[in-house]
Amino acid sequence: MINIEVCIDNIESLITAQNAGAGRIELCSSLALGGLTPSSGLIVQAVKQANIPVYAMIRPRDGDFLYTSDEIEIMLADIHSAHLLGVQGVVFGLLNEQSQIESETLKVLMQASKGLGVTFHRAIDCCLDTELALDTILSAGCERILTSGLMNTAESGVDRIKKMVAQCRGRLSVMAGAGINANNVAEIVKKSGVREVHLSGKSTRLSHMKVVENCGYLPEFMRINVTDSNKIEDVKQALQGF
Repeated sequence: MINIEVCIDNIESLITAQNAGAGRIELCSSLALGGLTPSSGLIVQAVKQANIPVYAMIRPRDGDFLYTSDEIEIMLADIHSAHLLGVQGVVFGLLNEQSQIESETLKVLMQASKGLGVTFHRAIDCCLDTELALDTILSAGCERILTSGLMNTAESGVDRIKKMVAQCRGRLSVMAGAGINANNVAEIVKKSGVREVHLSGKSTRLSHMKVVENCGYLPEFMRINVTDSNKIEDVKQALQGF
């Protein structure tokens, strides 16, 4: 069976994804920025509502994954807070100036994450040497990586994802993500050998406001980004038989 992880940044989407058959939630804020650390309030409500594992994104800002010592301290505090609030895991990644994984800092983050599952996110797709990066992640004890195979989409990077799966030899899970949908997910799984996939399944819905005359000049007010249950259900259906 293929596990489907859905990344969300609001409680409505969590409930939708869960009901549509998601096996795990990646909880974020600001998916439009690639996903940042969720607020404590969102974590509390997500843990309360979820009956599947919730992994909190630990990313203090958008942009690259080269973090200062102050930003690392923020990440450590957020890991500690998320753990206390009841998440099952955390998601993070970090690089050094040479576009490789900062192994010593990764060890520090892993120590702070003791007792939690850890996903190393698509920072690996920015690494200069992915084979070395995988060895570093394996040595650190991460549970899985999220990757698009160094390409814009997992479909384009499927050959590299297959190589990553072969290198890991079951020692950690390689999860394919970026551009996953019902039309390509079965072929990506078949070609790469992954047992987990990651998507947002996002769509938009109109605001439920009944009076909007004074807010029409704000386009974001009228449409809200949410998970589309049909997209998750269609991916789940496409994976029947795996």
